[in-house]
Amino acid sequence: MAFNSIYEIAGSAMRAQTVRLNTVASNLANADSVAGSEQKAYHALKPVFATLYQSMDVSGGQTGPMLGNATVRVADLVQSDRNVDRRYEPNNPIADGKGFVYYSNVNVVEEMADMMSASRTFQSAADVITRTNSMQQSLLRLGQA
Repeated sequence: MAFNSIYEIAGSAMRAQTVRLNTVASNLANADSVAGSEQKAYHALKPVFATLYQSMDVSGGQTGPMLGNATVRVADLVQSDRNVDRRYEPNNPIADGKGFVYYSNVNVVEEMADMMSASRTFQSAADVITRTNSMQQSLLRLGQA
């Protein structure tokens, strides 16, 4: 595997995890937001990742391409289908006609766990890049000897 492929794969992981971290931050920022209807209430967002395989051109009698490197991309952002929290607060100025307000469906504990996972994955990809740089520097030093 060429060094540029390693950078491309690790970079795609870092970009995907950045989107995931931004989504978590948005969800946490809106965790306590309130609305006057269920439709207007904030619904947590979740990124959907997709794998992009790069086919390798192989000759030598093989039929069809072999799968090569795999990168990741964000395919979509979807809203959580968890129910919003409906509370009876008749004195709230944005309460509906029945006195209810609607809080977001963000699960803070789940978001914190997701944030930790995304941070660790991002750090792992950064470590891959650091180690690849170190390998390249070592190869350059070997060439000077």
